[in-house]
Amino acid sequence: MCGLRVTVAEGDVASIRGNRDDVWSQGHLCPKGTALGTIHSDPDRLRQPLVRNSSGEHVPVSWDDAFAETERLLRPVLDTYGARAVTVYIGNPVAHNLDLETYVGALVGLAGAAGMPAYYSPGTVDQWPLNVVGALLFGGMWNAPIPDLERTDHLVVLGANPSASQGSMLSTPDVMGKLTAIRARGGRVVVVDPRRTQTAHRASQWVPIRPGTDALLLFAVLHTLAATGAVRRPAHLAGRVLGLDEVLALAEPFTPERVAGPTGVPAEVIRQLAADLAAAANPVLYSRIGACTQEFGTLATWLVFVLNVALGAVDRPGGALFPKAAVWSPMFAKPPDQVGPGWEFGRFHSRVRGAPEVLGQFPVSCLAEEIDTPGEGQIRALITVAGNPVISSPAARRLDDALPGLDAMISVDNWLNETTRHAHVIFPGSSPLERAHCDDLYWMYSTASCVKWSEPVFPPAASRPSEWEVLLRLAGAMVGIPVPDTDIGMLDDLYVHGMIATMCQGSGNPLAGRDPAEVIESLSGRGPERLMDLGIRLGPWGEDFGRRPGGLTLAEVRRHPDGLRLEELDGGRLDEVISTPSGKIELAHPILTDDVGRLLTRIDRDEDELVLTSRRHLRSNNSWLHNVPALMRGKDRCTLLIHPDDAARNQVRSGHLVDVSTSESTLSVPAEVTDEMMPGVVCLPHGWGHGVPGTRLGVANQHPGVNSNVLNPPELIDVPSNTQVVNGVPCRVTPSAPG
Repeated sequence: MCGLRVTVAEGDVASIRGNRDDVWSQGHLCPKGTALGTIHSDPDRLRQPLVRNSSGEHVPVSWDDAFAETERLLRPVLDTYGARAVTVYIGNPVAHNLDLETYVGALVGLAGAAGMPAYYSPGTVDQWPLNVVGALLFGGMWNAPIPDLERTDHLVVLGANPSASQGSMLSTPDVMGKLTAIRARGGRVVVVDPRRTQTAHRASQWVPIRPGTDALLLFAVLHTLAATGAVRRPAHLAGRVLGLDEVLALAEPFTPERVAGPTGVPAEVIRQLAADLAAAANPVLYSRIGACTQEFGTLATWLVFVLNVALGAVDRPGGALFPKAAVWSPMFAKPPDQVGPGWEFGRFHSRVRGAPEVLGQFPVSCLAEEIDTPGEGQIRALITVAGNPVISSPAARRLDDALPGLDAMISVDNWLNETTRHAHVIFPGSSPLERAHCDDLYWMYSTASCVKWSEPVFPPAASRPSEWEVLLRLAGAMVGIPVPDTDIGMLDDLYVHGMIATMCQGSGNPLAGRDPAEVIESLSGRGPERLMDLGIRLGPWGEDFGRRPGGLTLAEVRRHPDGLRLEELDGGRLDEVISTPSGKIELAHPILTDDVGRLLTRIDRDEDELVLTSRRHLRSNNSWLHNVPALMRGKDRCTLLIHPDDAARNQVRSGHLVDVSTSESTLSVPAEVTDEMMPGVVCLPHGWGHGVPGTRLGVANQHPGVNSNVLNPPELIDVPSNTQVVNGVPCRVTPSAPG
């Protein structure tokens, strides 16, 4: 989202700087943005397709040969077993790539129509609780208010570290500067986290908490607000909220004294947290990945929004506000398979474990067992799109062992990494500087409404297909079209025209009741350009196919290379954004309230073991950027952080190797003794585990680290959302044996 000024000399990137004229970022840029030039020139980045030969080596081939090999491998699976034997894994980078983001729906949609039961993504190992809560409370799985950083005077942050992530599902430039500004104007920033992160270090107060118990703490704060008469019922929410009293009643058993032991947060601290929130004029709570990826991640995420309602903060300046994205996206609409008045989960179950679907997906750890367990419905072909599940999935070793057993594995990826080394065919994409970009996801969580189109810095080679065209070929294969023979123009029209016709015939979207032919005729371009033109025209400032003369089109947006800033974050949007069956914020759902009993049993559980949490760094983005030399410099970042008391008790010394063991596996990793960890908790970064034979990652393989997901048991699940538990995993730490 940040505007860049890229200087090119002799056909290569000379420098990348923040664009001070950008209407959004105004010159701000994080280390990841400066790395795009290195990514573009990375000698390990794939420029032509690879096919795995009979010796197991990946050799370069022509695009035609890669398409032919894909057909040779996929067709027998589809003809013999049908699409039920195929699945797709979609990686996080898809959200940052216009080609992939706009056309992965064609692949998943046609595969689903052909009989593919479910697809997989990192959603169930990072943010699915937010999507579940957004769907139930506000009506849309991508619909949730964000903290108004410019006007709040009391911000409580749980399980988030903006100093490393720049704000997760909270899009704003220089987020740490905004947190500093809250304190500078007399406000407070409180960080609840088992680790004293850089965000916590710069906050007014750090509240260490035992991982997995955020929901207990939040219920105790809610209990205290209710007991002291501090629950607010402002006029702007009158008649707009259902279920608050029911949730307040559920909070009754969670007294500060009762939850103090399991959370590690003293009762007097909990009462003060509640008192400070009650006393603030503009309080707001915000949580992210650390709160999602724990045993009670959905309840913790839910209670953040419940508390924001109880504080009168929702849809109020200084509180939690609903952003307004300039580009309409199909993600705003309820999926066609959710036909009832509300959201339904558990409509089908995984073959091996019997896991219920949630938002169309199974836990990502199901993928390995669905591949390596024989029987009807066994997965025999896998398509991965910009993903590295061998690194990012719990019980990672089982998936690594399962992938060689596939009849066909096709990957769309720029690197030969820990996952794609198993692929039979790899289709490379372009570099970020070789493709256009116009975001339509992260503006849904932004502190201002903007729209920008970025042209490619370098034109892609004319002979190579775009990533969206590759996805269309793979999508066509699902419905019987031979991969080499795909008519891209025909299939593109089929996808886009079908989407528009479905919208026009449906309800709850801006094209309902319109003439599809009129809409299609008005759009310009092909591929992602046409879809972004559709989204811009249907957005709040779009021309809406003639209904708002003078409104925006893609052509008009392209005339403003520094972007258009259209509106600032503000309140008063409930009527626009709430799409629940009642038209109100619905706080109490059985999916959520039924899980409170499970949470109550957590209070009395005895736990003397250490627990393991995850972390990320400013100079790293999961596993994506570990092949950038400038971001790998400095001290070893793949270390186990451990508190001095725990280190002494377990005879651990800084810099020495230790064995970290869980019920799943054991890893050896250097220890780093530090009081930034609370006692009883140790911490490993995720995204590492390089140095694997068969990969081509020259820089990353010199800094391999260890794969923390090898330690994460697949059966540890946050029940309502199917999210894998990677924070709060019981573990043991002992010195490694010499030699």
